[in-house]
Amino acid sequence: MLHRPLIQHCKACGAAVAYRLPDDGDTKERAICTACHTIHYENPLNVVGTVPVWGDQVLLCRRNIEPRRGLWTLPAGFMELDETTAAGALRETIEEAGAHVEMGGLYTVLNLRKVGQVHLFYLATLTDTEFDPGPETMEVGLFSETDLPWHELAFRTVKVTLQRYFADRAQGGRFDVHCADIE
Repeated sequence: MLHRPLIQHCKACGAAVAYRLPDDGDTKERAICTACHTIHYENPLNVVGTVPVWGDQVLLCRRNIEPRRGLWTLPAGFMELDETTAAGALRETIEEAGAHVEMGGLYTVLNLRKVGQVHLFYLATLTDTEFDPGPETMEVGLFSETDLPWHELAFRTVKVTLQRYFADRAQGGRFDVHCADIE
């Protein structure tokens, strides 16, 4: 559980908020405006991305931004308002890698409770190997399981997703949805 106050001022009137139980029977402390009494809810952020595959290789991006600048990751980022998780994953793949993919199904759902995020990765098949990385990416690369820079991966969710992908592929290529909590 997050223990730091994320909201300090009311988004409706600008007054200070206080964390307390609402009068409506809610069981969680919420940021409640001390002036207009608006209740502000804090919800997890969704990170969406893909596992882009070309034959026996996976496409990774070397990050050109913090956090974890210089390390490798799957193309992913924060979901935007007014888009589906799949549309966000496709958008991030295009923005970060300049990759052309055919979207597959949802593959991993990873809960990061301590940072208030949910990471959702979709399988994707690359339609070609022409890439045009965006400004958030230093370079892209295609990696087989044995060539993958395992010790240079930016995030644990990426490592878990890739480990699961290569294990599923080794066991006949049945790619079910995997859910896990990352502590």
